[in-house]
Amino acid sequence: METKRLNLVDTAWLNVETDRAPMHVGGLLTFRMPADAPADLPRRIVEHYHSFTRAYSPWNHRLRSGGRLSNVTPEWELLDEIDVEYHFRHSALPAPGGERELGELASRLHSHPLDFRRPPWEAYLIEGLEDNRFAMYLKVHHSLIDGVAGMKLLARALSDDAGDTTRPPFWAIEPRRRRRRPPSEVRPGLYRAVAELVGDARDQVSSLPGFGGIVRDMLNAARRKGGSVGLPFSSASSILNGRIEAQRRYATQLYSLSEFRALAKSAHVTVNDIVLAVCGGGLRRYLKDIGELPAKPLTAGIPVSVRPADDDEASGNALTFIVANLATDIDDPAERLAAIAQSTRHAKYNLGKLSAAAITQYTVALMAPYVLSLVSGMAGRTRPVFNVTVSNLPGPEGPLFIHGAEMEAFYPTSLVTHGQALNITVHGYADTLGFGFMGCRETLPSLQRLAVFAGESLDELRALYGEPRDEPSSRPASDTARKSTARRRKSG
Repeated sequence: METKRLNLVDTAWLNVETDRAPMHVGGLLTFRMPADAPADLPRRIVEHYHSFTRAYSPWNHRLRSGGRLSNVTPEWELLDEIDVEYHFRHSALPAPGGERELGELASRLHSHPLDFRRPPWEAYLIEGLEDNRFAMYLKVHHSLIDGVAGMKLLARALSDDAGDTTRPPFWAIEPRRRRRRPPSEVRPGLYRAVAELVGDARDQVSSLPGFGGIVRDMLNAARRKGGSVGLPFSSASSILNGRIEAQRRYATQLYSLSEFRALAKSAHVTVNDIVLAVCGGGLRRYLKDIGELPAKPLTAGIPVSVRPADDDEASGNALTFIVANLATDIDDPAERLAAIAQSTRHAKYNLGKLSAAAITQYTVALMAPYVLSLVSGMAGRTRPVFNVTVSNLPGPEGPLFIHGAEMEAFYPTSLVTHGQALNITVHGYADTLGFGFMGCRETLPSLQRLAVFAGESLDELRALYGEPRDEPSSRPASDTARKSTARRRKSG
């Protein structure tokens, strides 16, 4: 049987796996059935998907040695076929299920570890949603693939043709052939970091001055700007950064991407700055409400993909991080947004000056202590690299369908760890931004209030920078999406 060795960082994701902190990521997708769809359309989709037993990379990767996670040099076994009835399951909510019931089900499903005796992923088609809708939930282990590539692969199973009823499921789609790139085009991320530090010493040494200069710039900027620049290990001690338990809470929000773009343009910032301001403002309100707001500002670790544009099909992880100030110590929303924008501009400017080799050094310096704290069991007992992970992932720009049912929204479901009890991930789709708030159930009470407070933070930005729009967005949202935006989706 063909095998494939895991790289060092993917191995680390295996080694930090525990019952309290399973290392899987995924997504929750909602679909609206057309008016003339048969009532048993969800069952027909499941039966169609179950007819595909052949699986392609990475969905056919099973951990060798019977699923043991402690192997020093683990390998994937590449299977020809998978047990599709195990991996793709049919579930249902008591009809008519609402957003809260869907979130509670996603919370439970996301709380349980994957079985490493099989390829480490599961998917569920969930019927019974109100307004003639159903959902699909996917979870996949982070050692198998990162979130950017995984969601692109999932989207390939959807069609831009509403009449397409023959498209295979995501695991049965053969990967595209990729051109081989010369070394000069490859930008190494965390997944190659340690290997390149060991294997290419000459390039690493030559890049040290650039890396050292970045460190000096970060420290000097922090002194000049009074802490408005996010720095690793400068984070406040907070309730977000202790030990966690096994159960999860999950909450969602759905917003208009065109509105975020308009707000960003009016405020002279980026869309991601608006996302961070919504998260920072929501966290400030939430932590203040539960009596846990630190005096110092929280910081966010923002994953940055360094995967080449034509390499979305590769397994493994290709990420580095920047650290941004969430300005949770600032009450005024305009001042908070300005501090966030200043922080992200500086972080991206510094990252842009780094060579490929220096990016390797930066990533190791930033993330190795975090990974080592997880492996050693010290995570949640020491100062965090940053307080919370906030990811903003691009998605498909046009409408997608599965057997004629149009996808309404794409909500990410990510992981939390000891020392990181909250993860906020945002995923774009058409003219929507789906916010997924994943948290430790024991650490963060009533997590749905954070989603509500994030909406109130957006209201503040609308009052400051919003303008009445006479023209509709490029793609009007469905009735359900408009309703859910208005009522601010809450779940979990």
